[in-house]
Amino acid sequence: LRPRTDLGPRASGSSVREAQRCRATEPCLPEGYLYIDSRVHDYTGSPHLLPLLTTVPSQAKKKSLKMVQDPRETQLDLASANRVAIFYENGGPEKISIKELDNVKQSDLSPGEVLVRILFTGVCHSDLHALQGDWPAPTKLPLIGGHEGAGVVVAVGPGSEDYVQVGDRVGIKWIADACLNCEYCRLSHEINCPQYKPSGYAVDGTFQQYVRHTARYLTKIPDDVALDQAASILCAGVTIYRALKEAHLQPGNWVVIPGSGGGLGHLGVQYAQNAGLRVIGIDTGEDKKKMSLELGCEVFVDFKSTSDVATTIKKATGGIGAHAAVVAAASAAAYELALDYIRPRGTLVIVGMPNSILPLSIFKTVLCTHKIVGSAVGNRQDAHEALEIASRGKVKVHYTLKGLSDLPNVFEDMINGRIAGRIVLDVDK
Repeated sequence: LRPRTDLGPRASGSSVREAQRCRATEPCLPEGYLYIDSRVHDYTGSPHLLPLLTTVPSQAKKKSLKMVQDPRETQLDLASANRVAIFYENGGPEKISIKELDNVKQSDLSPGEVLVRILFTGVCHSDLHALQGDWPAPTKLPLIGGHEGAGVVVAVGPGSEDYVQVGDRVGIKWIADACLNCEYCRLSHEINCPQYKPSGYAVDGTFQQYVRHTARYLTKIPDDVALDQAASILCAGVTIYRALKEAHLQPGNWVVIPGSGGGLGHLGVQYAQNAGLRVIGIDTGEDKKKMSLELGCEVFVDFKSTSDVATTIKKATGGIGAHAAVVAAASAAAYELALDYIRPRGTLVIVGMPNSILPLSIFKTVLCTHKIVGSAVGNRQDAHEALEIASRGKVKVHYTLKGLSDLPNVFEDMINGRIAGRIVLDVDK
């Protein structure tokens, strides 16, 4: 079984057509896979986690997440004022001010820029770090945070029409811009570009009604994904989706997701389950247990009430441990524990970012041939894929809707670990 996108350069057009014909006779195949007869087709390669699910559409009827269009999507007039959540110095939630600033005019847009009317924006743990200023890289000050914005284009600057048009439904992600010329950008690793600019950190982000943004880094949102759903997928969904790809897993492999009831984790459970992985969730509390199991975890481990988490996971995985751990929790303890329950040749994917050091037994890492991989946000293609999967009803964001004025309280809840799923803000409230 090979993903359609992994056919490789030696797969001819006739091979693809034959593979498509074969798939029609193999109804048991996982969705998005093709059946390729190696006796006929010259193809080599290793099966791995299904990355796209986009190039061979499912024959099943799509489930639309978008039931009713938000009427604001068609209101394209520019307001004179822009409602924002801004802070002038780093610190706690009390530093945030909700106020109105003068809005950008179309004549103010530079070549390649557009103005996006934000309707919904997610709240990410990275936004809290930006507010607190506890990461090594300093934030811009003053700063309008946020990097999970979904809305519509209301004005375009010169040269932007090749990318988007007025009225397009678009999303703003963590990467606001990159050079697209360096080696990393050419390989679609924009997160490593020396010139990349993070939204809501180095440039003003999505905690506002109108965002001035580079046109080429906007992501178009499918018509059947509601904007409130898209907001969190643009960061949390893309981030955890990319992290699962970095683990290079195969259908049937075991993956552990610490933080399975949280913002990234609950999406990771769904993307992993959709790719045919067997999922173990780690979190604490009945609410997060219920969510994790309902979304596809075969096993849930409460790290507070379980005396030996590593032993419990090894028992669930045949005694040798999971193939990978994708740590969505921003917890140093979660990382230390993961090295005890992944199997030999297993992979630890680092996603959540506590401000700490990971102690590592070099002897054990070498002896077990463990792989430790850092994974940041995905690239533009990852964003397209993550949204496409959601457009077929395979992934749903579990979120609580609040208003922009609630942002200080949201950060308080985040600091105290009181959030299950995601928080999405209606910027007009």
